[in-house]
Amino acid sequence: MKYAVYVAALAAIFVVTLFIVNTENPKASHAHVDIGKVEMIAVSQDTMPEDDYPYKKTEAEWKEILTSKEYRILRDRGTELPYVNEYDDNKQEGVYVCAGCGQKLYSSEHKYDSGTGWPSFWKPLADSLVGEREDNSLFMTRTEIVCSNCGGHLGHVFDDGPQPTGLRYCMNSAAMDFIPKDEITANE
Repeated sequence: MKYAVYVAALAAIFVVTLFIVNTENPKASHAHVDIGKVEMIAVSQDTMPEDDYPYKKTEAEWKEILTSKEYRILRDRGTELPYVNEYDDNKQEGVYVCAGCGQKLYSSEHKYDSGTGWPSFWKPLADSLVGEREDNSLFMTRTEIVCSNCGGHLGHVFDDGPQPTGLRYCMNSAAMDFIPKDEITANE
């Protein structure tokens, strides 16, 4: 009986991990996803449809400039695991930029602890820096957030955030790079 409980718990963790790792999946294809030293088969979104974004790369160029994790998030619309990502706990002052094209997206001044395990912001630096798309995956409708410069998938926005906007921009750390405040000042 004790063994059955452990097996059931491990199976539940595996299913939840697969669900979280790639939540946007209308047309699934199999891909290998490294989580620490564990490699497992996960489901990933087909390549994003071509849109008219100012910053363009071929898929081969994207694969050359992005890490496999960044590519899976930005180009295949994947989702990273909560709480074990780079920026969820980041408390430094600075700016978050798109890992694909470097466009400034969010300020640390607008970041807050949403308790979700992903870096969350109550607004972008400017509304024009991010785009929205309807996402009807997982039997629900959500609003996907993309970089307005390159079309890279950043995360989703929800209406359960703090005031003054009431929004929660729930982003993937792998979709962004962080530039500390002192480096921004030094480069300007």
